[in-house]
Amino acid sequence: MSTPTLRQTQGAAHTRIYAYGAARGENFVPNDDLVGPIDSSDEWIRQRTGIVTRVRADKDTDAIDLAAAAAREAVEKSGVAPADIDAVIVATISNPKQTPSASAIVADRIGANPAAAYDVNAACAGFAYGVGQADALVRAGLAKHVVVVGAEKLSDIVDPTDRSISFLLGDGAGAVVVGPSDTPGIGPTIWGSDGSKADAVGMNATLNEFRDGTAPWPTLRQEGPTVFRWAVWEMVKVARQAIEAAGIEPADLAAFVPHQANMRIIDEFAKQLGLPETVIIGRDIETTGNTSAASIPLATHRLLEEHPELSGGLALQIGFGAGLVFGAQVVVLP
Repeated sequence: MSTPTLRQTQGAAHTRIYAYGAARGENFVPNDDLVGPIDSSDEWIRQRTGIVTRVRADKDTDAIDLAAAAAREAVEKSGVAPADIDAVIVATISNPKQTPSASAIVADRIGANPAAAYDVNAACAGFAYGVGQADALVRAGLAKHVVVVGAEKLSDIVDPTDRSISFLLGDGAGAVVVGPSDTPGIGPTIWGSDGSKADAVGMNATLNEFRDGTAPWPTLRQEGPTVFRWAVWEMVKVARQAIEAAGIEPADLAAFVPHQANMRIIDEFAKQLGLPETVIIGRDIETTGNTSAASIPLATHRLLEEHPELSGGLALQIGFGAGLVFGAQVVVLP
């Protein structure tokens, strides 16, 4: 008896990003509103982080609300009908429920049922992870159009008295639609993790400990100097790998959009990469804050609004953070 030949799917040869969408928290929170509990000053925060104000959402707005709003804009601008979205990926660490997934709810809200849907927990690298997966899904034939969202409501998991990270964090969501392309639009994804440094950024307690009364509500903490050194020295290597894998030179870039962790990190990052002055750098952190998985698409959305001439140009995006996880790729801007 002969063994039947199994059929495997094969999709488009190339992919690209069709459009971006964004949603930011409803409230601007200036530094002066946060300095009391951490015994600090507006000047100290500006010098250390470059943040002047950050956006935070209303109490009744959650990460799923932000994700759905951003996804809806991206789909509308893409020209793809919601019913033609085959998969929805939401990168988040602040889904208010461990289950169901934020992505399934977002898919329903944007009219994409019965799209495949799953969440990615890769913190600040989550959006780059999602784009890499969307690229692979389309080229493998598992989906034709994929919505990728980075969404966070970090104000729910912040301790206002913590000097390590509380003043950095904001709320928002950014989204893209990825689909087939006649020419390459998403370069190879360079990704990975270093779990040996897991304590450098992460939650300070578990939900079980909170339930049992042995720990307060879990909040984000970080070892600032450790994260700074890792981000600048190790992540520059990853960024260079992404540029090389895409087959381009730094001078070919039109934009550089790193995770909006800290303005000092962004500036040092650009310096270490040796980017020419012609490269426009995303610095959304100044008025939005650090929004983890949402920071790259939010910063790119703003760059495209302020610099429409970037359309068709190449952008290097890199996310890095809790885990410690990282992901980077070069993309053609829509």
